[in-house]
Amino acid sequence: MNILKETNFKNLGKKYTGKVRDVYVQKDKVILISTDRYSAFDRNLALIPCKGQVLTEVSKFWFEQTKDIVPNHVIDFPDPNVVVGKKCTVLPVEMVVRGYITGVTGTSTWTLYQKGERDFGDFVLPDGMHKNQKLDKPVITPTTKHEAHDRPLTSKIILEEKIMTPEIWQKVSDIALKLFARGQEVALKKGLILVDTKYEFGLTENGEIILIDEIHTPDSSRYWQAKTYQERIANGLEPENFDKEFLRLWFKDNCDPYKDEKLPEAPADMVTELSRRYIQICEQITGIPFKIESGDIEKRIENNLQAYKI
Repeated sequence: MNILKETNFKNLGKKYTGKVRDVYVQKDKVILISTDRYSAFDRNLALIPCKGQVLTEVSKFWFEQTKDIVPNHVIDFPDPNVVVGKKCTVLPVEMVVRGYITGVTGTSTWTLYQKGERDFGDFVLPDGMHKNQKLDKPVITPTTKHEAHDRPLTSKIILEEKIMTPEIWQKVSDIALKLFARGQEVALKKGLILVDTKYEFGLTENGEIILIDEIHTPDSSRYWQAKTYQERIANGLEPENFDKEFLRLWFKDNCDPYKDEKLPEAPADMVTELSRRYIQICEQITGIPFKIESGDIEKRIENNLQAYKI
């Protein structure tokens, strides 16, 4: 199966390489190409077939579903792996919204809760909670965006360090919670629980807040199947998930992904399974049968971006 590891296109603008996306910056727009790179623990771990296409198609669906809440950066989707967006000033905070207490990474609420943390700055959790339990109401646990490793933030830190103005912070907080409420509502109609997610925002030249990057994808969000959630929790099982958690867990069990210089190769059957999950969740969310693109992906993208050459 075709895999898109990276791109190296000429005449599309200055290239920046993110964890998952190759970004080409032009005077008034950015071209975001989703590759099949799989990232967790602040590093790339594997290549997952069809992943980039899934991220783009799922974002396309959600941008359409939420544009009445906040404008987004989308100008065009010229290719199954590509979004062309408006250039803007990126706000330096990732807005992480959580509806449940869960996770395995060092910064996850469940990991911190297990270590005895109850006061998270902007909210306090009671004793006696169990993993994967629904929170009384969604919470925001923001992190830095432009630092080498995500740093947990609170509204106090954001305002004291002047990372955002009080007005912008209040606005993006309100928007993030509205987006999450819409996401949970729409996802539930598709038989899914939107567990947590992250949003990124930018400011246009006119100071308008817009949603950028991606929205409610299996990379930026955690999903569980709704119909089996209660029964599995009651039986002490993990929820039926369709995100990348199981491969995260494998790496956590087989190495120290934060410290080991060289990591083991992801098992082939797990890579295949994760690709299947990405495709299934794309179909479940969008309601559209997934079309696996054949041929040379890089060449196809290059052809579809001819109009954007500079």
